[in-house]
Amino acid sequence: MSLGDHFREFRRRALIAAIAIVIGAIVAWIYYDTIYGWVESPLRTVQARHHLSVVGLNFGNGGVTEPFSIKLKISLWSGVILASPIWLWEIWAFLAPGLTKKEKRISVAFMAAAVPLFALGCYVSHFAITNAVDFLMGSTPQVKGADHTPIYNLTDAQKYVSFVTKFIVAFGLAFLLPVFLVGLNQIRVFPGRVMLKGWRVAVMIIAVFSAVMSPSPDAWSMLALMVPMIILYFSACIVCLYLDRRRAGREEKARSEWLDIPDDEKSQL
Repeated sequence: MSLGDHFREFRRRALIAAIAIVIGAIVAWIYYDTIYGWVESPLRTVQARHHLSVVGLNFGNGGVTEPFSIKLKISLWSGVILASPIWLWEIWAFLAPGLTKKEKRISVAFMAAAVPLFALGCYVSHFAITNAVDFLMGSTPQVKGADHTPIYNLTDAQKYVSFVTKFIVAFGLAFLLPVFLVGLNQIRVFPGRVMLKGWRVAVMIIAVFSAVMSPSPDAWSMLALMVPMIILYFSACIVCLYLDRRRAGREEKARSEWLDIPDDEKSQL
C-alpha cells in the first residue's frame, strides 16, 4: 500500500471507531438515569452509613449548562467503554496486515483477553470508589448544629464525575497488566523467569503507579488498586513460565528431529 492508502485506511478505521463511540454514547444518553444512579450510589451509601442529613451533588457551580455538560460527559465516557470491543478491534485490524501469522494469533488472543479484563476492571472499580468516598467523606459531622439545622455535604458535580472517571479508567488499565506481560512474553521480550526474578522492582513500580493513578490521597484507594495489580502480576508470571516451558519443549523436540538425520540426507529444516 502507498502512503496515501495507509492514511485512507487509518481514516476509515478511525471513522468506524468514532461512530461506534457515538452510538455507545447515544445508548448511554438514553439510559442516563440508570448510569447516573450507578455513579452517584457511593454518595447514598455514605449517607446511609454515617446517618448524614444531606449528601449529594451540586449542579449549580457551573451555571445552567452544568447538568447538560455532565450528562454529555458521562454519556461520552460510557460510550468509550461500551464501544471498547469495536475500537480495540479497529486498532488491531489496522496493524494486522503488517504482522506475521504467529503475531496475528497473538494479537487475536490479546484482543480476546483485553476486552473482558478491561470491563472487569471498570466493574470492580465501583466497589473501590464506594470505600474511597466513604473514607474521604466520613469526617463530615454526624450531628446537627446547635440550632438544629441539617448538615449538608454537597460535592461539586463536575469534580465528582472527574474523580469517578479517573478511578474507573485507572482500574480498567490496571487489569490489562497481565495481557501486556503475556504478550511481551510471547514475542520473547519478557521471559517468565526474568519477570519472577524482578518481582521486587515490579511491586515498587505498581505501588508508584497506584499512588499516581489513585484520584484520592487516602491509603485505601492506593491499596484497592495496588493489591489486584500485584495478584495479576504474579498470575501473569505463572502463565509466562508455563508458556516458556512449553515453547522450550517444542524447540527441543524440533532440534532433536533434524540433529539425528545423517549428513547426506535432507532434513525439514
